[in-house]
Amino acid sequence: MSHASHSSIPHWSWLVPVTAALALALIMSGVLAETSVAVLVLVTLLLGGAVFASVHHAEVLAARVGEPFGSVILAVCVTVIEVALIVSIMLSGAEGNEVVARDTVFSAIMIVLNGVIGFCLVLGGQRFHEQSFQLNAASASLAVLGTLATVSFVLPNFVLAGGNGGFSILQLLVIGVVSLGLYATFVFVQTVRHRDYFMAEDRSGGGEIGAEAELPSVRVTLASLVLLPAALLTVILLAKILSHPLDSAVALAGLPQAVVGVVIAAIVLLPEGIASVRAALHNQLQNSVNLVLGSALASIGLTIPVVAAVSVVMGKPLVLGLMPEDLVLLVLTLFVSTLTLGTGRTTILHGAVHLSIFAVFLLLAAIP
Repeated sequence: MSHASHSSIPHWSWLVPVTAALALALIMSGVLAETSVAVLVLVTLLLGGAVFASVHHAEVLAARVGEPFGSVILAVCVTVIEVALIVSIMLSGAEGNEVVARDTVFSAIMIVLNGVIGFCLVLGGQRFHEQSFQLNAASASLAVLGTLATVSFVLPNFVLAGGNGGFSILQLLVIGVVSLGLYATFVFVQTVRHRDYFMAEDRSGGGEIGAEAELPSVRVTLASLVLLPAALLTVILLAKILSHPLDSAVALAGLPQAVVGVVIAAIVLLPEGIASVRAALHNQLQNSVNLVLGSALASIGLTIPVVAAVSVVMGKPLVLGLMPEDLVLLVLTLFVSTLTLGTGRTTILHGAVHLSIFAVFLLLAAIP
């Protein structure tokens, strides 16, 4: 991931989560009114700081355990945030709760596969002209991602038992188990059986890789191990406070409900997005690819089983089938990704293609 020094713990990386925890305590106790504009501004600033703190502590752990374990740690952590926010909205009874899982996970796929990877390839290509990564890693990830995305978001529009873009209870349970099993198999291959597929090739004198960064000390690692979940928890709670103002703002602006899913996905993916771009700017595109594809896989492979279980147990409706325009974008994204990531070498042009698709996605999210 990044090559920042991890020899000590920056003060801001623990002050921000502590300050956020104090603010949350005051809000929940009624001392601060969460409807106040000043409080909402404070919550927004603390949310951004907590996200950056999460990035830092995840990078410390990644530097200690090495790739690809570091990418898995960050992907699972941010997916926990995503799942918590989706489930809280599903159980709140808010308008559009039956499609929030679909909108959020689909937005996450569009953001990471087009927005994040687009910025990585454009910025990295501008700086190093051409960058490379292991083709085996990308092909394995895209095979699993394409299967999970098609089964979860395309198939519901064509099955008879569920209707209205959904699965029946039995279908939902089986799809959840299959998704979780396939994701678990991918993680096993990534971290154990074929770990070398996901490791950056040794390229002497290339880019700015340089010497290996010093491993974090045991003290710094343990501190990050404690502070990472704390920072992620504050992100969840702060984002939950902002969820109702966000709904109101979207409604006042006359925007579709799907915009809420886009904003949620953007918030929870910010740590991985920052880490991916940093890696690309240090000519470590392999780490960027691991993070981007790994986060998309975790978003589907972990979120869908959880929301499926909540839907079945709590009797909540769940719509997973994509609208026609989103279906076209998903197919286009998967097709283009197999081409741009199918050679193991990328240039600024590949990034421009992904950013173009991302711009169209944002346009259709605001104006269907």
